[in-house]
Amino acid sequence: MHGFGRYLAAALAARFASEGMAMAVVLLAVERTGSAAHGAFVLTAWLAPHVLAAPLAGAAAARARRPRLFHVGALAGFTVAAAVLAALLGRAPAPLVLVVAVIGGSCGPMVTGGMSSLVTGLVPAGAGRDRAYSWDASTYNAASITAPAAVSLIAALLSAGPAMALLVVAGALAAVLAATLPYGDPGAGTPSSGPRAGLGAGLVALWRIHELRAITSATTLAFVGIGSLTTVSVLLATRLDSPGAGGLLMTAFAVGALAGTLTLGRITAVPPGRLARWAMAATGVALAGASFTTSLPVGVALFAAAGVCDGPILTATLRIRSQYAPDAVRTQVFTLGAGLKVTAASLGAALVGLAAEAPPRVLLAGISVLLLASALLHALVAARGPAAAGAATEPSEGSARAPFGPRTPAGP
Repeated sequence: MHGFGRYLAAALAARFASEGMAMAVVLLAVERTGSAAHGAFVLTAWLAPHVLAAPLAGAAAARARRPRLFHVGALAGFTVAAAVLAALLGRAPAPLVLVVAVIGGSCGPMVTGGMSSLVTGLVPAGAGRDRAYSWDASTYNAASITAPAAVSLIAALLSAGPAMALLVVAGALAAVLAATLPYGDPGAGTPSSGPRAGLGAGLVALWRIHELRAITSATTLAFVGIGSLTTVSVLLATRLDSPGAGGLLMTAFAVGALAGTLTLGRITAVPPGRLARWAMAATGVALAGASFTTSLPVGVALFAAAGVCDGPILTATLRIRSQYAPDAVRTQVFTLGAGLKVTAASLGAALVGLAAEAPPRVLLAGISVLLLASALLHALVAARGPAAAGAATEPSEGSARAPFGPRTPAGP
């Protein structure tokens, strides 16, 4: 596990910067233009490129002769774009701002899934890698708790500009730490020695390998709902006569998710696909309960419960990607999976913006239905199994693991 501690620090810093962007961009837009809609358009431009950039980023990372330079460069690009956006938003023509946001968002897949793909090269296969993915998932949850809170606090005490500056510093720190990681450590993952995968190979793997198809389709659908949860929580808090409590609801959800990742996410006796399916269904049930509440404390408790249930989903997803993705397309699988989820989240945010006049309880119930549907979708796709998918689900020659089947705690 040489370098894994530094990896976690780099991942936490990068994801802190990424998680804080949504709130910082909107707050900065409101502060400088008086329009939250302007911030929403910029945020959409930041998020939307993920799905298009993901396969490009994954293929480029797999082909990079100097992976250190590529990963550090992607983090630096993300950071520079955030800094330029902080300087131009509300001061420069909107088309220029949107172009900068698109460029920065194109680096996003390497901040999320691209970094997670490095775990395979840092930690040997087996139970240790399962625990490593649990810790990796916890960086997302920790960032989702601390980044919005820090951005909100600094914006309230100073302004949104310094809040954006904090995210830029975090991104720069991530790039510096990433430069110190032992890329291609021979003691851990083994890079593929076969022919290089083509640009669409990751997408082919996501479709042909039924375990990857099941988790990717289910989590993408789930994130249409999750992506709208922040906005809906603000609307729900207002309906509960606590206009400022939307952040409290989302903090409860994030804290619960962190707790769920560090506890339920470490369960290895249950196959990761089944764990993810149960977690999606339970999250949907908890949010459905929250849609009926008329009490803010009860709503906070139910959001926290939903977060606990949501926590294992990411850990299980990372384990499935590592377990079933062939070596040659592993980075593509990670970046494309993450890109699809982020793009789905941006779609959810846009949809709830169009439906913002609907009762918050109806919107929250809609999110719960999407999560329940994602659990059902996973069950339906997974039920087809290797027999239905045929030889397409067999591991490639460069696969990092043994023949298909649930990973046991003691081995791959």
